[in-house]
Amino acid sequence: MAIPKEKKNGEEIVDDLDEALEVIPFSYTITAYGADYPVDSIVKRIEAKDIIVPRFSWDPDTESEIVGFQREYVWPRPKADKFIESLLLGLPVPGIFLVKELSGRFLVLDGHQRLYSLHAYYQGVIHGIEYKLENVQERFIGKRYKDLDVEDRRRLDDSIIHATVIRQDEPAEDQSSIYIIFERLNTGGINLQPQEIRVALYHGELVRALRNLNDYSAWRSLFGEKSSRLKDMEMILRFFAFYYYSSSYRSPMKDFLNRYMASNRDLARQSEKELTAIFQQTTTTILECIGAKAFRPVRAINAAVIDSVMTGIARRLTAGQIKNKSMLVEHYHELLANTDYRSATETGTSQEANVETRLRLATDFFSTVK
Repeated sequence: MAIPKEKKNGEEIVDDLDEALEVIPFSYTITAYGADYPVDSIVKRIEAKDIIVPRFSWDPDTESEIVGFQREYVWPRPKADKFIESLLLGLPVPGIFLVKELSGRFLVLDGHQRLYSLHAYYQGVIHGIEYKLENVQERFIGKRYKDLDVEDRRRLDDSIIHATVIRQDEPAEDQSSIYIIFERLNTGGINLQPQEIRVALYHGELVRALRNLNDYSAWRSLFGEKSSRLKDMEMILRFFAFYYYSSSYRSPMKDFLNRYMASNRDLARQSEKELTAIFQQTTTTILECIGAKAFRPVRAINAAVIDSVMTGIARRLTAGQIKNKSMLVEHYHELLANTDYRSATETGTSQEANVETRLRLATDFFSTVK
């Protein structure tokens, strides 16, 4: 069977998780209800950040992270215009899905394109240009929201968008059911990757810390150019999850990472200072001793080599700085040549036995380095 590879700026990442064959072993208690919101109420809630339309960007005004599903706004103008026109004409439009967070805010699970178009029209700007309707009935052509006749504006404001609101009640410690729901709703445009979903569901201090660490120079030298699908950020998360909680690993990998991200969402378990120290020390040691090709046993980056080599070396560093660089390099090559290790990093890498094998071997091989 061919090993799955992700193209990253022309470079391949090997990560054979076999997750399509895995089943998350949970049952859920979910509260779901319908709610009808007037359009003007939705726009006001978006502006007040009571409804969060997911994005992934830096807000220079508040110096805070706005994170989300990494879904770009892809609607062409005619489609956006037709959506606004439907509301102006009193026609029914598709509903949206919202996740109610513990804070009481709502996260848009499905309906990003519609709500972005709507908000842009009320603001009067879309993609940095003035938003005037074009692909609509003649009486609406050239009109911004503020140019609408009083009657038309009132009709638009009072138009109803139906929302399905969902909240996970059990298990209470994560958003795993919401993750699954989004995966199954995620059928439009380019399917989103697991980490792109996580940064929205678990937005907070950990995501901000991961974003900062993803820019660390040693890591960038080891991983290469940034992954447009956040695979590099996911590998940092994977390292922390294995370093701290490998003994509680249960497949599938994505659920294990979801649980860690939820548990340390606000950096209550491990502080940013702690995460930064171990990450920087580990990546710097690997780069200086082994070199920039450390995660490429053949040609492509191997995700299972990343998580095991980083975890093994990080565990060794808890005993003190590595002084014998040549010994580290020798043990690294011996590890990569080990038959059991190669098997555990090439196929079925999310299987519990393979995770245990590669982490144990990496820890053993590096533990005796002086």
